[in-house]
Amino acid sequence: MIEYILGHINYWFIIAVMMVGLYTLISRANLIKKLAGLAIFQTAVILFYVSLGKVTGGTVPIVDEAYTLYSNPLPQVLMLTAIVVGVATTALGFALVIRIKEAYNTIEEDAIFTLDQKDHE
Repeated sequence: MIEYILGHINYWFIIAVMMVGLYTLISRANLIKKLAGLAIFQTAVILFYVSLGKVTGGTVPIVDEAYTLYSNPLPQVLMLTAIVVGVATTALGFALVIRIKEAYNTIEEDAIFTLDQKDHE
């Protein structure tokens, strides 16, 4: 059992990072902290996919008679795309937080909700 846990330590680390991001995302009312939690969660997912793509003893997929086991480059390529999309999404989120701060003069979710309810009454 202990060999199994130690053999998959990278997955346990990824789960821990993912839970930190999820906890930050759910438990905080500050919009900047929510974006940080989302970024941490996304990083854990990217680490998970990159970790899955690693083949022990595998080499790059260049056909050579000396090699019989190849690593699939597709997960790494897709995660590079996910990183670019994540950076763009985070930048858009920060831009929206700036606009919310200008409109409501706060970035606390509860205060924004309260101010929005007062405007509708």
